Amino acid sequence: MIQTPSQDIADLISRCALRDRAAFRLLYERTSAKLFGVTLRILKDRSEAEEALQEVFVKIWQRADRYVAGTTSPISWLVAVARNHSLDILRARRPTADTIDVALEIPDAGPSPERATQNNQERAQIETCLGTLEPDRAAAVRGAYLDGYSYEELAERHTVPLNTMRTWLRRSLLKLKDCLSS
Repeated sequence: MIQTPSQDIADLISRCALRDRAAFRLLYERTSAKLFGVTLRILKDRSEAEEALQEVFVKIWQRADRYVAGTTSPISWLVAVARNHSLDILRARRPTADTIDVALEIPDAGPSPERATQNNQERAQIETCLGTLEPDRAAAVRGAYLDGYSYEELAERHTVPLNTMRTWLRRSLLKLKDCLSS
């Protein structure tokens, strides 16, 4: 019987619970890129995300016995560990309790009102152009360029061959480019 990638990851997690170092190495090789993407997206600092990724894998090694196959997908469990750890880092980063006087002296780092209006107009134009695409193509573009999914993940998610997904994205980007330039 051929295992799906999800079953394979679940098997590796189970073997990690038994302290199988070879399984842990394989689990790292197969999932570290995705989990690094999660930590980087949340922490927004490459070196901090790399350090967090290592800590995430220590947690996975220590807590592999807590994963119950069949209740959630194994990649969802791994992503949750990475996400929660990254959020813990963000929480620890926050200053405890500054006085309101200190907060008044902090300049607004947001865009100027003019730039905010321009950003809103550009966002509306992009949304309008995305609306001209077929719904599944628009979802694939959003998944690839806003959510950071790989072509393989999108192909699996939309149940199409990998080359079809590449064609969808290439053609959709060309349509978006034409729409945005008009």
